Amino acid sequence: MAGPTNSCPMPRPEVVNRYFLEHRAKLIDIAAFLDRVDRAEAQGEGEDFRMAAFREALQILNRGESGRARRVLDLLSDPSAEPIAKAGTKGAAGAYNPKP
Repeated sequence: MAGPTNSCPMPRPEVVNRYFLEHRAKLIDIAAFLDRVDRAEAQGEGEDFRMAAFREALQILNRGESGRARRVLDLLSDPSAEPIAKAGTKGAAGAYNPKP
């Protein structure tokens, strides 16, 4: 069974008019964050797993394919199905670390 082709109740121009400025600000925040990361002194070897996932998420967004939110969420989520006995840290990292 095919799903709906248009699940947003508003026409595209209205969506852009209503939400553009909010998301423009978020893009500027992301750009500023990346600038801060670039200016910061690197420590250790290789790129932080969170930044690698962040950059991959940006590539997903840039492809222009539908289902971006789901693909980004899947990218940043732990794919394991079995619970672990004990968490390695007190808080979430925000991205899945394939090499804990």
